Amino acid sequence: MDELTEQARTDQARADRSPDQQDAAFQPLDEAACRALAGATETAVLVLVPEADPVIGDHRLQFDVSASWGVPAHVAVVYPFVPPNQVDQGLLTGLRRVLAGLPAFDCVLDHTAWFGEEVLWLAPADDEPFRRLTEAVVAAFPDHPPYRGAHGADPKPHLSLAERRLGDEAGLRRVEETITGQLPIRSRIGTVSLFAGTREPDSWHVVAEFPLADDPGSASST
Repeated sequence: MDELTEQARTDQARADRSPDQQDAAFQPLDEAACRALAGATETAVLVLVPEADPVIGDHRLQFDVSASWGVPAHVAVVYPFVPPNQVDQGLLTGLRRVLAGLPAFDCVLDHTAWFGEEVLWLAPADDEPFRRLTEAVVAAFPDHPPYRGAHGADPKPHLSLAERRLGDEAGLRRVEETITGQLPIRSRIGTVSLFAGTREPDSWHVVAEFPLADDPGSASST
């Protein structure tokens, strides 16, 4: 029954696409995308922040489980996104069109924050550009709200750094103190990425990249 339901959802999602997306769906994915999707159980739309890795990379490997999965430092736009079996050129065409209409922007991660006492994260000085990305993707793919709606329709944009369940509070507070002394972290956000993987080590890989507007240095990998 679950398999039939999932197939019905996939068929309906494809039927709801625009004509150009339906035409694109018949085009094969490139080899890199196929490799990334092989065996994957989840997908995510992410903004990567590579400038953060030299500062927080070692801490994430110790205290953030997604780092062990192979997910780089990032701010999630939508996670989880579509089931991997729904990813085809039609879906990529839709994502590309949505994201091409949004401007590139500068990001400054300038302070730490906590979700309760459980998750330590880095906060952008201005989170509105990230919210606009999420709003646009969810508007185009309304069946896939961030975190399946568990944190409301407008979750706070954040870069996860450490989880309390992977370390004691004193250790995480020391990490916070160390990181705070190395802020701010500045990044130019010109690309949004679709990733796929499992909850196994080193399993997450990029499926496709989508340039935002007015950033001519970016190019799609699809």
